[in-house]
Amino acid sequence: MSDRVWLMKSEPDVFSFTDLQTCGRTWWDGVRNYMARNYMMKDMKVGDWVLFYHSNAEPSGVAGLAIVTSAARPDESSFDKKSEYYDAKSTRENPRWQCVEVGFLNSLPRLVSLAEIKGNKRLAKMILLQNSRLSVQPVLPAEAREILRMAGVTGVEIGAHP
Repeated sequence: MSDRVWLMKSEPDVFSFTDLQTCGRTWWDGVRNYMARNYMMKDMKVGDWVLFYHSNAEPSGVAGLAIVTSAARPDESSFDKKSEYYDAKSTRENPRWQCVEVGFLNSLPRLVSLAEIKGNKRLAKMILLQNSRLSVQPVLPAEAREILRMAGVTGVEIGAHP
């Protein structure tokens, strides 16, 4: 099991944690930020945990746990001319965009809001608070443990299935 943790953002009216729970797994496509793409393409590994974050929500916050279930592959939405994520410069021979597959891991007893995260001194250096627009970002294991504690999850080791 990996001890790496990521935070991945989705607007719940586009794709929510409940949607992930219902479908079981999905390709995290449509990311059009090079830093976020590089994290998925170069750094994410199968078995890494994901804090599923609802952005642009009332309230925004960590809604649940997911897991990386497949390594990066070309993002199919970049080839689809009907997709809002279509990129004419991305070709099958030279794809510009990559995505990983994530699967449902576990619900949390409660959402941990952005306001709570901002108010916790142990989380003051989280990338979420430094670069709030980045949709895919690493989370230190200690930060993940603190968020899980805040959600009411106890006795879980990062990388072990809760």
